[in-house]
Amino acid sequence: MTVTLRPAVADDLMSVGALHQRSRIAAYSSFLPPEALAEPTPEAMGAYWVERWTWERDEHLMTVAERDGRLVGFSYLGPDDEGDPATGLLNAIHLDPAERGRGTGRALMVDALDTMRARGWRRAVLWVLESNAPARHFYERGGWQATGDRREERIGPTRTPQLRYARQLPGC
Repeated sequence: MTVTLRPAVADDLMSVGALHQRSRIAAYSSFLPPEALAEPTPEAMGAYWVERWTWERDEHLMTVAERDGRLVGFSYLGPDDEGDPATGLLNAIHLDPAERGRGTGRALMVDALDTMRARGWRRAVLWVLESNAPARHFYERGGWQATGDRREERIGPTRTPQLRYARQLPGC
């Protein structure tokens, strides 16, 4: 079966949270300690998305990917976090671990880039964990380039360096 993309609805958010937590554990466990990934629980991650959606749904868009009627991935995008009106921010692409290598991440990325362009943005940016080599490779294959900007945030008790990537949007 092929993957189907659609805009998320409020009823998706608890499932999105559970998927997000599974994705984080699968993607980050090779470079983050277990205590960094022990929290939040899938339920707490779902509550996080419910709360975030409440405040951001007018300016942000979540797209979910389904295969055989089951949620297998999502993307989340919105305005640039540095205030550039010509730039959109790809906040997240997360996949169920079983979806890796099946084209779902690429479908979500292409859809996000097309959506950003349709919203009038000419450039897209994202932040990726510096130690997440597979994600960095995925984005680089998709035409993204590191900008040289860095930031550090916490995942649990662990400081995590992040790199900013950017790319022009198709047709701009």
